Amino acid sequence: MRWTLWVPLLLFAFFVGLAGYQLSQPKDEFIHSTMIGKPLPEFELKPASSALPGVSTADFRDGKPKLLNIWASWCLPCIAEAPHLEALREAGVEIVGVAIRDKQEDVDRFLEAHGNPYSRIGADDISAIQLEIGSSGVPETFLIDGQGIIRHQHIGDVRAENVPELIEKLREAGQ
Repeated sequence: MRWTLWVPLLLFAFFVGLAGYQLSQPKDEFIHSTMIGKPLPEFELKPASSALPGVSTADFRDGKPKLLNIWASWCLPCIAEAPHLEALREAGVEIVGVAIRDKQEDVDRFLEAHGNPYSRIGADDISAIQLEIGSSGVPETFLIDGQGIIRHQHIGDVRAENVPELIEKLREAGQ
């Protein structure tokens, strides 16, 4: 019966050791998307803006790689990434947007206030496309090659340091 007094202490020591081991392991910041290398799912979205057409899967099968940016007018990091998307557009990158759970007037107001880097914007009112392509939140940007295959996923807002990397990945996808 004396050994039963040690069981709680041994269990505690085991869990402390396990936690210490996990904390000492190198941090892997790369998210491994299961959608890389797979085609975009079939979809056709109505326009999210009064000034731009909607989006369909066919728009990504014209032989030219594009960025697909998942965003929303109510998303604060989307405001932060707006100038960097504009820099990509100025570098000749075509960016197609999908507005998540948004209203047309809010999308138009956002574009007027923060600029419009998009060639088209589709309205994903129930986040169906967002979930189908493996997006976990907004903003998120996917590189789609000219055949409609997902080649890269950038989670979070695009920042200045990401612009050259995305341009290079687009160049590689176009070869």
